[in-house]
Amino acid sequence: MDLQELRTSIDQIDHDLLSLFAQRMDLSAQIAAFKHQHQLPVLDAGREQEKLDSVAAQLPEELQEYGLSLYSLLMELSRARQHALLHSTGPLTEEITHAITQTDPLFPPHASVACQGVAGAYSQLACEKLFRRPGILYFSSFESVFSAVEKGLCQYGVIPLENSTAGSVNIVYDLMMRHRFRIVRSVRLKVDHHLLAKPGVRLEDIRTICSHEQAIAQCSDFLQQHPEITVVRCANTAEAAKMVADSQRSDMAALSSRSCAQLYGLQCLLPSCQNQGNNYTRFICISRNLEIYPGADRTSLMVVLPHRPGALYKLLSRFYALGINLNKLESRPLPERDFEFMFYFDLDTSVYSPQFIQLMGELDDVCESFTYLGSYREVT
Repeated sequence: MDLQELRTSIDQIDHDLLSLFAQRMDLSAQIAAFKHQHQLPVLDAGREQEKLDSVAAQLPEELQEYGLSLYSLLMELSRARQHALLHSTGPLTEEITHAITQTDPLFPPHASVACQGVAGAYSQLACEKLFRRPGILYFSSFESVFSAVEKGLCQYGVIPLENSTAGSVNIVYDLMMRHRFRIVRSVRLKVDHHLLAKPGVRLEDIRTICSHEQAIAQCSDFLQQHPEITVVRCANTAEAAKMVADSQRSDMAALSSRSCAQLYGLQCLLPSCQNQGNNYTRFICISRNLEIYPGADRTSLMVVLPHRPGALYKLLSRFYALGINLNKLESRPLPERDFEFMFYFDLDTSVYSPQFIQLMGELDDVCESFTYLGSYREVT
């Protein structure tokens, strides 16, 4: 047979497969109705495993893995169809619906907000981009910010999550596993790191530069050009500027924001020291309670999956089946569980879409556990 004849044969087989697929999905709908009538769960893990074992037994060894992948996906699609027909709801979807109806339609112009660092920190700039008149309380660590929100000391907290150059702030992802909170908004802030020193100090006088580790990573090209300079890490870029201002030394500088130069009476020796001009940091605004404001088109989840092959694939295939785009996937090791991970997802989906509600009702089927962090809009 030539290539065209082979393709014609495949087309005929595909035609038959599609007809059988439609019949299978129709039977799946009938099963959904039966389960609803008899109050049975959509997921029957025992039946699915029996089916996969049967599939493997009927195929030659070299095709077993392919067959198992195909039927795993078919069962995922079947369950998704059943959930859609049953309009499955639960406590979470009810909580989301309640938050949508009860949240004020306007994001608050002023509130008490926790930020890490001192005055002039980039978190402050992000906070002022979110709120018109924030009452900012500064804390020494990111964990203290989470705790301040969790305990009700502050209504909101603003925390950096990732940078376009240096990547994710890993400590924040680790803290997210230990604290209860919701994300209510996010903001992208253009970050320019300036080399700040006391008035009268020249660049050739500098022997020590201090800054936050993310800023140091973002300015690595500049720092490599000056191997004679010692780099000192500190908790915050604004704290670095304050250290320089308070120091008696005249050979110190800080990588910090331009606003810190004015705030701490420093001069700018060199503007925009970062490797890339297009340098942005994404901050999240967290609260203790679930608040969903109009226009929420991004959803964040933390997920723990079964520690077995194909677990992540099954979840990703569910996103694909519902037409939901994935904006971010981050993994962090789970404490006290060897080589197992928590997965963080940012999903591009409107909170008002039926696909979003359907997904929220289906996650229990494919996850060992999951945490819904919130649905929100990103400010740019």
